[in-house]
Amino acid sequence: MHVPCLKHCQKTGFTLLEILISIFIFSIIITTIFASFRSVFFSKDKIDASFELYGMTGSCLNRISLDLSGIAIAQVPEYKKPELDSTPDPYRLVGDSSDLPGVDFPRLRLASRSHVPLDGSAHEGVAEIVYYVSEDEESGYRLRRSDRLYPYETPEEQADDPVLCEKLKSLVFTYFDNEGEDHDTWDSESKENDYATPKSIHIQLEVGEEDAVSMVFETMVMLPVVREALE
Repeated sequence: MHVPCLKHCQKTGFTLLEILISIFIFSIIITTIFASFRSVFFSKDKIDASFELYGMTGSCLNRISLDLSGIAIAQVPEYKKPELDSTPDPYRLVGDSSDLPGVDFPRLRLASRSHVPLDGSAHEGVAEIVYYVSEDEESGYRLRRSDRLYPYETPEEQADDPVLCEKLKSLVFTYFDNEGEDHDTWDSESKENDYATPKSIHIQLEVGEEDAVSMVFETMVMLPVVREALE
């Protein structure tokens, strides 16, 4: 009977060092594969979030454009320059600053025929529309839209006003007069603006997560009707 020698057996087996090296290489491969999968799923989540922000912001700009396209403006001779105790023009356009402390967000008020009846009614007419920014602990700053039919009996801003845009980082309204000069604010009841309305309005929105790259969207809307300067 042939008995294999011990030396031959040692050559055909695996040493402890070889086993440890194999385990080390295998762990590196598994770690690399797992990291690749994590990167793929993480990238997918980021892409999905970007598409969601993109769609939300596009819808927001579209809504603002529709409201401005349906703007209602009082013309001379119906429109009179405001006096000290006169009632404010219900069709006035006012672009000023929000009331949020410590931040600089604009606020836009106008009258428009683009009323959206959220209560399911078929009521139509000229509505007072206000775009303003509120703050939420989870989603940060939000752009809201207030929509009240004339005679505007309810307050301009309500807690149930719909949110058009979340994760807002900046919002800029730029008003252009008939000469093409730009203004940060506007008041069609003000002597400073010659009691006129702007010719066009440029809107810029910046959205994104707090520590992520922002996305900037912008559009320009030419107002279909304007009131020329009275002075």
